[in-house]
Amino acid sequence: MQVIDIVVVIAYLIATAWLGLKLSGKQSDAKDYFLGGRDIPWWAVCLSVVATETSALTVIGIPVMSFVGDISYLQLGFGYIVGRVIVAYLLLPRYYDGEMVTAYAYLGKRFGSATQTTAGVTFLFTRLLADGVRVLAAAIPLKIILDGLGVHTNYFVIIVVLAVVTILYTFIGGIRAVVWVDVVQMCLYVAGGLLAIIVVSSSLGFSWFTDAVEAGKTNLFIVGENPISGASGLIPSLLGGTVFAMASHGSDQLIVQRLLACRTKAEAQKALIASGFVVVVQFAIFLVVGLALWGWYNHATPAALGLTRDDEIFPKFIIEGLPAGISGLLLAGILAAAMSTLSSSLSALSSSTVTDVVAKLRRTPMTKADELNTGRIATVVWGLLFILPATFFRSDEGSIVVLALGIAGITYGGLLGAFVLGIVNKRARTLDANIAFLCAIATNAFFFVMEKYVVGEVWIAWQWYPLLGVLVTLAVGGLLSLRHPASIAPEPSAKRSA
Repeated sequence: MQVIDIVVVIAYLIATAWLGLKLSGKQSDAKDYFLGGRDIPWWAVCLSVVATETSALTVIGIPVMSFVGDISYLQLGFGYIVGRVIVAYLLLPRYYDGEMVTAYAYLGKRFGSATQTTAGVTFLFTRLLADGVRVLAAAIPLKIILDGLGVHTNYFVIIVVLAVVTILYTFIGGIRAVVWVDVVQMCLYVAGGLLAIIVVSSSLGFSWFTDAVEAGKTNLFIVGENPISGASGLIPSLLGGTVFAMASHGSDQLIVQRLLACRTKAEAQKALIASGFVVVVQFAIFLVVGLALWGWYNHATPAALGLTRDDEIFPKFIIEGLPAGISGLLLAGILAAAMSTLSSSLSALSSSTVTDVVAKLRRTPMTKADELNTGRIATVVWGLLFILPATFFRSDEGSIVVLALGIAGITYGGLLGAFVLGIVNKRARTLDANIAFLCAIATNAFFFVMEKYVVGEVWIAWQWYPLLGVLVTLAVGGLLSLRHPASIAPEPSAKRSA
């Protein structure tokens, strides 16, 4: 890596921060800070949704999946489209009813403040763990850059620096800055993926693709011998992807916050459905990047290339295979996209903290100034807390994408199940929903911990976590609801708890 690349990285990060602040506007209250005044065009929200849910994880993690395996991960994308369509017409109308600020406000309206707070706290904890992985994803290319310059440091130092920069960026700009920067970053890193394919093809021709076909790496639909534990099978990918998308885009404040920033419900539905097709195209691009890199490195394994993590393969190529200046621009794009995604998480975490936790626990109502100030304080606190899980997961040797999705899947099913329970079961009340919700989380957490850290064997593929959580929530909540008369279906008051 040459000096010009470092100059490009620094200049680009400064320009990105300036652009975000320039487009952020003035935040006079919490609605401006968390929802951008509900005046963001649907196409910008669409691209922001895609950039938020993938960003650095896609750029770094997806290529290695086809590099060491095949392109069957794309099966998941088709399930994502179906899940988004269901969310657009089942859950989004309920969020727009009553000018809600968070996804969990619906649970508060249906079951009462206790359930809303329970869901909000669960979201905060899970997002902290999952976004710790996102911080690690952002640190991977930066470490390779510094190593190439002879500056050898560890992931902890890099993680701390990234967290501090992200805090400063989000503290000032709010969600409007985050959305518009997401749009720019997504265009850049997708262009970088296409550029990588062009560079490899101009050097090797298309022999890398024919070699990949002969090696069976272009297999898309794989039935799999075990549909339960086989993570690459069609059934868990398609069905699991559908439920996963319903949970992530219907009950995760990180995504719902963006959809609520649209001007109307119809525009939010359009943004959500369109994002599914954009995700599939983006997955395909970076899976092809992995095949191209497999040919570029003559079919070598990441370990044979001297890499400590499989996820370092694309950053390695960016530094070694791209022209000077271009490699710096792409690395800057990855870093900036990662930080914009992290700032999105901070914005979602702070909004949920204010609306679903602090406001519900306070004895007196919060003023607009209180909400804004509390949100900014929460941004700083959560940004610092990101450091802990990111440092913990740095030693994980598996796919960083699967790790992040597996963590998120622990609670996604319970959250989605609580929403569905509230819609289809008129008997269910607050205590029923809370107990069912916690049972679902405990079930998925058991499988995740046992498989990851105890037995080391996959009992249930991570794609099944959301569906399993939904089924447990509906089953437990349904049984508990039988205690109540069928005619009871009132809207709970703010103080009702059972």
